[in-house]
Amino acid sequence: MGVRNQEAPINVKFMHRTLSVASSPVRDLLALTSRPEVISFAGGLPAPELFDLDGVRAAYDLALRDRAVLQYAPTEGDPALRDLVSARLTGRGLPTSDVLITTGSQQALALVATAMLGPGAVVAVEEPTYLAALQCFQMTGARIVPVASDADGLVPSSLRSVVAAENPGLLYLVPTFGNPTGRTLSAARRAEIAEIAAAHDLWIVEDDPYGELRYRGSAVPPLASMSDRTIYLGSFSKIGAPGMRLGWLRAPADLLRTLTIVKQAADLHTSTVDQAAAAVYLANNDLDAHISRLCAEYGARRDAMLAALPATMPAGTTWSDPDGGMFVWLRLPGDADSAVLLKDALQHDVAFVPGAAFFATTPDHATLRLSFTANTVEEIGEGMARLAKVLL
Repeated sequence: MGVRNQEAPINVKFMHRTLSVASSPVRDLLALTSRPEVISFAGGLPAPELFDLDGVRAAYDLALRDRAVLQYAPTEGDPALRDLVSARLTGRGLPTSDVLITTGSQQALALVATAMLGPGAVVAVEEPTYLAALQCFQMTGARIVPVASDADGLVPSSLRSVVAAENPGLLYLVPTFGNPTGRTLSAARRAEIAEIAAAHDLWIVEDDPYGELRYRGSAVPPLASMSDRTIYLGSFSKIGAPGMRLGWLRAPADLLRTLTIVKQAADLHTSTVDQAAAAVYLANNDLDAHISRLCAEYGARRDAMLAALPATMPAGTTWSDPDGGMFVWLRLPGDADSAVLLKDALQHDVAFVPGAAFFATTPDHATLRLSFTANTVEEIGEGMARLAKVLL
């Protein structure tokens, strides 16, 4: 008589929690929009033709002259890269002595959620907010509570009300050129939010992947420069190359050590060779000049999209006017459903992201997000003309 295979027991509670987390509509759309004839305003993608291919290739070539870059490495990250990132943050007005290198800033967010959240925890988020952050928090079993926002970003009075009613331990926001809205939190509001955090032992997670992509106006100081209860997340993806999957996390020393241990358990360390190449690139290239080129091109693309909107959208539509970043956030009039409209848009070979997924609680189905960075000015003009056929 044969021995019956014994299946490992299934953690039903964990499985239910995982299954309740919806797939990202952006990731799903990437498959639907892979056809070359589709003009996609969906993904928050940098323009591939603007990657510094020669500089990155040379950096890998130099890095690979040392066989050690193919070996295991410290969890904290490549020391040279950490020093270079810390110096860059310091130069941008955020004094930094050390960072933890992560596999993209998405992993940094996951590490924070793992270390600081769990079933029964409460996390406050700006509404609407980055949908992958919502997924990350949902995976921990934490309860997500929304904080209202307007054209100037998160509303401090709403945060005070949420803190009084819900006592969250963590506040997550993308204060500079936010995803999905493109809005920037004003300096005055940043100072007020820092005061609220200090008074109520509230940790702030400041996600800043877009902050250097400014096309108009003056830089606003990071929240982390105003509050020592801020965990700051940065990324090479939007100013360098997302395929390298390199991000960083800045936090107070004690918390940084804890998060390093969490990362150690997650993946030992981020790719050694990619870190080494990034360090060589930063040491031997003028990243500021490269970012200036990105800003000039992306600014022109933003302008093209904004100029086309009045002739593309039905009367009564409102939209954001971002000073930088990658996104324009729109609300259609009445009871429009952007998810239904997307189906028609795809028939016209154009795509966008319906806005409902960016809401923690009650979605607004009349909203949508457009990204302007991955298409040329000419492609934006054609794509908006296609979109007008669906919306008008």
